[in-house]
Amino acid sequence: MSPDSMPSGSVRSAAELNERIRALWLRTGGRLTDREREQYEALVVEWAEAVRGGVVEAA
Repeated sequence: MSPDSMPSGSVRSAAELNERIRALWLRTGGRLTDREREQYEALVVEWAEAVRGGVVEAA
C-alpha cells in the first residue's frame, strides 16, 4: 500500500498531510490525473480528520 493510500485513522499529523498535499499540487502543476485526484481527495479527508483530532485533543 502506498503512503498516499493509507486507511483513515493514520497517525500522520495535519502538518505532514498538508505538506503532502502541497507537494502533490507542485509536482503536477495543479493538473491532476484521475489517480492523482483520488490521492488528493484521500489526503484532504485524512488532513481534515487530523485537524479535528488535534482540536479535540487540545480542548
